[in-house]
Amino acid sequence: MTSHPAAANGTFSIGGEYPVPRLGFGAMRLPTAAGPGRDGAVAVARRAVELGVRLIDTAHLYGWGANEELLAEALHPYPDDLLITTKVGVVRSEGPQGWSYDARPDSLREQVEQGLRRLRTERIGLLQLHRIDPKVAVAEQVGALRELQRAGKIGHIGLSEVTTSQLAEARQAAEIASVQNRYNLLDREYEPVLEACEAAGIAFLPWRPVAAATPARAKEIDAIATELGATTPQLLLAWLLARSPVVVPIPGTSSPAHLEQNVAAGDLRLDRAQLRSLDLLAGPDTP
Repeated sequence: MTSHPAAANGTFSIGGEYPVPRLGFGAMRLPTAAGPGRDGAVAVARRAVELGVRLIDTAHLYGWGANEELLAEALHPYPDDLLITTKVGVVRSEGPQGWSYDARPDSLREQVEQGLRRLRTERIGLLQLHRIDPKVAVAEQVGALRELQRAGKIGHIGLSEVTTSQLAEARQAAEIASVQNRYNLLDREYEPVLEACEAAGIAFLPWRPVAAATPARAKEIDAIATELGATTPQLLLAWLLARSPVVVPIPGTSSPAHLEQNVAAGDLRLDRAQLRSLDLLAGPDTP
C-alpha cells in the first residue's frame, strides 16, 4: 500500500504544508447579499473554524468574488493553520450561460490578483484551476500558475473536474497538490482519477459528496445509517472517508445544525459488513 500524508488522527497534509482534518467545508452555498442571510453565513463560516475545520473551499465563480469577500469578512485575519482554497479559470461573459472558460495566462494572473485582494492575503495557499480551458494548452494554463507559485502568490496548485490524462499532463508542468472532482457513493465516474490521486499522494476533494438515491436504494442506505445512529448524509461522508486516505470531502451548507452534523461524520466508523453493503449499492443510480 502506498504511504500517504493521511495520519491516524484523520488529517491529510495538502502539498506537504497544510495538515488539515479530512472534513473540509464548501462555502458555495453561503448567501452573500446584505441582510440576515449574510449575517448567518458569516456565523456559519466562523462556526466551521470553531469546530476544527481547516480547509474551506471557495471560487471566483461563486458570486463573482462575493463568496471570497464574505470569507474574508468572517475570518480575516486568518488562523495560521487555516487553508482557504479558491478557484480561477471561469469568468463572467455575455453568453447565454453568463460565464465562460478563460485560462489564458494573462487572464489567470489577473484573476489571481483579484482573488488575493478579495481574500485580503498576499498568498493563496491552494489555488485550483476551476476547469481546464479547451482553448488553451494544459501546459500553458498550469505553467502560468507555476509562475505565480514561483512569485510567491500561490502556495500549491490544484485542479478541478479533470480526467486522468489531463491530470497526468498537468503534472508534467507543475506539482499538483489536489484534485476536486464530482464524486460520491452513487456517482463514481471519476474513480480512475481518485485512484491516480491515491497512487501519487494527491488530495482528492470530492464535491457533491452527498447524493440522493432512488427510494429502494435510499431505504437500504438509511437502514445502515440507523444502525450507526447517524443521518444518511453523515453515513455518505463517512463512506468517503473510508474509501481512501487521500479523500477530503468538502460538504457545504448554510445551516449551523447541518454543519455540526457534517463535522461529526468524521467520528463515524464503518465496519467491514457495512462497507461491503454500501459498496454493493455504489455506482450509477437509475429510476
